[in-house]
Amino acid sequence: MAERGQMGYYSSMNLLIPVSSLFRLLPSGFRPILVTILRRGYTRQDLLKDVLAGVIVGMIALPLAIAFAIASGVSPVQGIVTAIIAGLLTSALGGCSVQVSGPTGAFIVIIYGIVHTYGYDGLATATLIAGFLLVGMGLLRFGGVLQFIPFPVIVGFTSGIALIIATGQIPSFFGLVLDKDPADWIEKMGIYARHLGDAKGSTVLVGCISLALTVGWASFTKRFSSKFLSRIPGSLVAIVVTATLVWGFDLNVMTIGQKFGQIPNTFPGPRWPAISLSLIHSMFQPALTIAMLGGIESLLSAVVADGMTGQKHRSNMELIAQGLTNIVAPIFGGIPATGALARTATNIRNGAVSPISGMVHAITLLLILLFLGKLAAFIPMATLAGILLVVAYNMSEWRTFLKVFKAPKSDLMVLLATFSLTVMVDLTVAIQVGVGLGAILFIRRMAEVSQANVVTDTLRDDDEEVSDPMNLSARQIPDGVVVYEVFGSFFFGTVEKFKTVLTELEIPPKVLIIRMRVVLSMDSSGLHFLEDVVERCRKEKIRLILSGVHAQPTVAIARAGLLEILGDDCIATTIDQALNMARAHLGLPLVEIPVLTVPLTPTQRG
Repeated sequence: MAERGQMGYYSSMNLLIPVSSLFRLLPSGFRPILVTILRRGYTRQDLLKDVLAGVIVGMIALPLAIAFAIASGVSPVQGIVTAIIAGLLTSALGGCSVQVSGPTGAFIVIIYGIVHTYGYDGLATATLIAGFLLVGMGLLRFGGVLQFIPFPVIVGFTSGIALIIATGQIPSFFGLVLDKDPADWIEKMGIYARHLGDAKGSTVLVGCISLALTVGWASFTKRFSSKFLSRIPGSLVAIVVTATLVWGFDLNVMTIGQKFGQIPNTFPGPRWPAISLSLIHSMFQPALTIAMLGGIESLLSAVVADGMTGQKHRSNMELIAQGLTNIVAPIFGGIPATGALARTATNIRNGAVSPISGMVHAITLLLILLFLGKLAAFIPMATLAGILLVVAYNMSEWRTFLKVFKAPKSDLMVLLATFSLTVMVDLTVAIQVGVGLGAILFIRRMAEVSQANVVTDTLRDDDEEVSDPMNLSARQIPDGVVVYEVFGSFFFGTVEKFKTVLTELEIPPKVLIIRMRVVLSMDSSGLHFLEDVVERCRKEKIRLILSGVHAQPTVAIARAGLLEILGDDCIATTIDQALNMARAHLGLPLVEIPVLTVPLTPTQRG
């Protein structure tokens, strides 16, 4: 312990004895990762790494928070406040050690639509509802479920949002003065095209300088091999340079101060938004979209962080922390927040080892707001437009978008539908339709690979592996016995296939064997159909035998009460046992079941 003390070891017991003791009562999946890290041991060297990374990420987050807020239709300070609250709460309570949260580009489209129609109280209501939904998702252990959103849906709405963000910067980048800025994208683009001739040269120059510095700063610093310069984000350099140019040469370029007035250098006090039942009803669908977007983006960012650090995040705790953040943020005038992939990756690259780096990033933003907040009024709007164009390009994932064109046509259809609806209609509709289409196509694929065949009279060598010791082609099926084999999941998509096969029988058999050795799951539709088969067999005095039933279908059959109706003597472990049960029912001599020297695989059972 003395040696650790010399290294600057900080025991978690010295830092948070009562808090860590409290969290020990919770399941491991619901403990903040910060508590685990501090209990494990946190050194002075770790603290220095986190402070350095946090300060750098804080400088990167400043222009992004301002830009995202303005693009969303709210004031710049609301973006900064959101980043501060998200950085503190999500880092302290979250399930990822290096995740950095704050406002992101994914929310711009939906936030802008809500603010434009319902004002900030509508946005605050939607954010609060989304926060409670995220907490509920975490408590219900939905952390793993959100990762099953179809990939084409994610790419589609992400690319669509990127296009909307990029085209939305045209007025600020070119200095256009518009009479109206409609919500409809096509109408918006028509108005932009008619006004492009009114572009201001000085504004375009500032926008191009911002774009060039944001993109090229990293390459520029590599030539000088300067670690200090390389740690300064290009977006921050763009803000300083362009604001100085506009102020020094008195250029006629719109600034934040001219559009929004002076930026207060105080942290806003709490204010409960004006919430009504009608507003809650109107905001529930947008809130669900915010919750889904927040959950998906946060968990995707955490997965990327795991890949970069070799650690494992706690998805459910991350959802709860994001939910709490979105509950607290609107009370202080904030907007929706989630895990930010670019800031998280920057945090890792700069040596962050714990959530303390995210908290330092928030403290950095708070100090900037308190002591340098008024200087934000000098930032040109064209500068933020250039920064957001870079954000939209990085967000577009255009290479991934084009790769989906080589995927199956069904995936391409989901991608194009989600993308088109995001741009032309509404993000909420796009996600609902995209997820719905993805689910329908998945069911269709499952139904295509699931089969129900009569194998009694049409035994073929290519039906099963020749090496399969349970191959039916090597067995004698007694007269009056019909064997069905079901392949794949026994769910509502395959029930109709089974019904069709059953109706093809002209003469009812004396024994019906349903072979289920490759049926790993059964839903309520499959159970209902099985009940109908049991009833039909009872009426027609047909002996029903199930062969090779796996665990999940067995449990489902038992819970439905079918096991009592069928009886234990109607469940066979292998096809040989099922055939002997049929022979016994028909009064035929039994056949000796061969003893296998090679153990059966799960697909060879039954």
